[in-house]
Amino acid sequence: MERITEHPVLQPEERKTIKFTFDGKPCSGLEGEMISSALFANGIKIFSRHKKDSAPQGIFCANGQCAQCSVIADGLTVKSCVTPVRAGMKVETLRGEARLPKTACVQEFGRVEELDVDALIIGGGPSGLAAAAELGKLNVKTLVIDDKARFGGKLVLQTHKFFGSVEDCYAGTRGIDIAEKLEAQLKEYPSVKAWTDACCLAVFSDKKAGVLRGDKYYLVRPKAVISATGAREKSLAFPGNTLPGVYGAGAFQTLVNRDLVRPAKRLFIVGGGNVGLIAAYHALQAGIQVVGLIEAQGHCGGYKVHEDKIKRLGVPVYTRHTILRAEGRNGVETVTIAGVDEKFCPLPGTEKTFKADTLLIAVGLSSVDEFHAQAREAGMEAFVCGDAEEIAEASAAMFSGKITAHKVLKSLGVMSGPVPQFWFDRLEVLKSRPGATETAEVKRPPNPVYPVMHCRQEIPCNPCVTVCPKKSIKLSGDSIMTTPKFSGDCIGCFKCLIICPGLAVTIVDRRKDPKNPSVALPFEIGRGLVKKGDKVRLTGREGADLGEAEVLDVKDFKAENTLIVIVKASQETADLAVSLKLYPAEAGKKAAAELAKSDDETIICRCERVSLGEIRRAIRAGMRDLNQLKAVTRAGMGACGSKTCSTMLLNIFRSEGVDLKEVTAFTKRPLFVEAPLGVFSGVKCRTDAEDKADWGGF
Repeated sequence: MERITEHPVLQPEERKTIKFTFDGKPCSGLEGEMISSALFANGIKIFSRHKKDSAPQGIFCANGQCAQCSVIADGLTVKSCVTPVRAGMKVETLRGEARLPKTACVQEFGRVEELDVDALIIGGGPSGLAAAAELGKLNVKTLVIDDKARFGGKLVLQTHKFFGSVEDCYAGTRGIDIAEKLEAQLKEYPSVKAWTDACCLAVFSDKKAGVLRGDKYYLVRPKAVISATGAREKSLAFPGNTLPGVYGAGAFQTLVNRDLVRPAKRLFIVGGGNVGLIAAYHALQAGIQVVGLIEAQGHCGGYKVHEDKIKRLGVPVYTRHTILRAEGRNGVETVTIAGVDEKFCPLPGTEKTFKADTLLIAVGLSSVDEFHAQAREAGMEAFVCGDAEEIAEASAAMFSGKITAHKVLKSLGVMSGPVPQFWFDRLEVLKSRPGATETAEVKRPPNPVYPVMHCRQEIPCNPCVTVCPKKSIKLSGDSIMTTPKFSGDCIGCFKCLIICPGLAVTIVDRRKDPKNPSVALPFEIGRGLVKKGDKVRLTGREGADLGEAEVLDVKDFKAENTLIVIVKASQETADLAVSLKLYPAEAGKKAAAELAKSDDETIICRCERVSLGEIRRAIRAGMRDLNQLKAVTRAGMGACGSKTCSTMLLNIFRSEGVDLKEVTAFTKRPLFVEAPLGVFSGVKCRTDAEDKADWGGF
């Protein structure tokens, strides 16, 4: 079993064990968990074989956006990442139409219930929950829905502490805890109704939204609709990109941090934004070796403190590198990378191959804005917030939801006057890209005990300033984008060290031994890894080796889920030490130069397995209409509705020198989520297998 039983932040819940089968093999799962997670926990990563070429398929998004994880469960095709496993469930590999049930029998007809609300919020992530709370304060009749079993969106996957402003978005608090705080707020407002396991299927031209909650369908008639639907992960074109073991960072975090399933032993990551950097850190917390991370640009686009955190622990970060291919028979076995030139073309002779069983793709997000577009086309009072409007950090999404709620209040006539301009100014700061990085070294203060601030990049963050009991930590400017500075007294209380989201504060104490001071280092990788008396390797801010040190003590602040490792340092290293190096970096194996060549067999459309070569030939033949391209090649025709391939298709047009103004976009499907046809008429259906079971097999 591949379950995580020990974690520095997360505590496994006691849940009933249930039995089910996969292709006749007995398996065990936990009550309420998704089929995909239960299969991973049983070491199963191949969920289907494509009918076109029998290629193995596993999960990719684990968010219900694609269809890679489809299986047959009790005779019906389902997405395993959003379908709970049940006791006695018969799960089978999906192998094409031959394995599907032959008929479905109508059991009963029901009435479709209609609801009237002032505001419908589609999405219960940080922006949706923040908007719901603001509407609830003024007694607006609000329905907020989310298709998951818990509210919080991606917050429920985040074990790290958040950046931003303490007063605006809970900076210094872990994402999983922020999710609970936002959800708890809703209980204070009777006018807000909150539905989990409720999926919006479409927004219709008669200004109603179709919502499927469990197996019951509702038509909701709102006066205003807010799309807080978040974002979906982008895919990437390279040979081997559909192998089981290649999936998005969000899918990885879902398995590791939500379901406490260990999906990998050796992990490689593509993408140096915050998503990829944070996923690497989450992997280390789960006891997974991170072989390396690559970024095509000259520097990582995420916060430098996130990058430095993993480099200090021993994870190599390769900038100006790209992925060439993933290889393996039934899953990822090796990953090959190469350096790139200024035009991002692979440089022959720089290829390296690493052994890895999992490859994470973290190359950006696309807004899920289809419902907002439908609502606007229907002439509804339509609003959008969070990542559905603009990709940014969750801290910005919360404030975005708050601003959007006040726009709704104005449209409903509950409030008058515009949203204060300083709110928009604050939002711009919260969603700011990282600014300049300081290079000047901080001078040692005369104090016998003092904090060392190792964060040198301008990012929106102020938790350390808020907790210092002596008010000795201040921002270097008026904006929270400026870096913190220490000046004054320090009592060595560790508060600044514990709250820092970037683990970028250490405390040097020269009171007992001025020549060999102690240094307190934050540590979140695992309890029991470091003990008093151990010899450890110290690393600097960017991972430089600072030599060996002895562990004097390990303090466990369980309420904050943070350990503090106190080491004996030297005069030279005390102010430089930031972390412990846990893992040796691997160099990789020199690979053959021909691997850098483009491969026309790369799969672009996962659902229909349409290759890069097929797309290129159609474009070179003069095709400029994506709907025609779909009709000819079947690209975009699959179950995901082009959610995973549409961006890549446009990138191919660009690479072929086609101006995107010449390209006709896909005609959007009326429904953006798959649903049984009968739900729209209140029809409940049964398969032949269910009927035979009720009749004793006859």
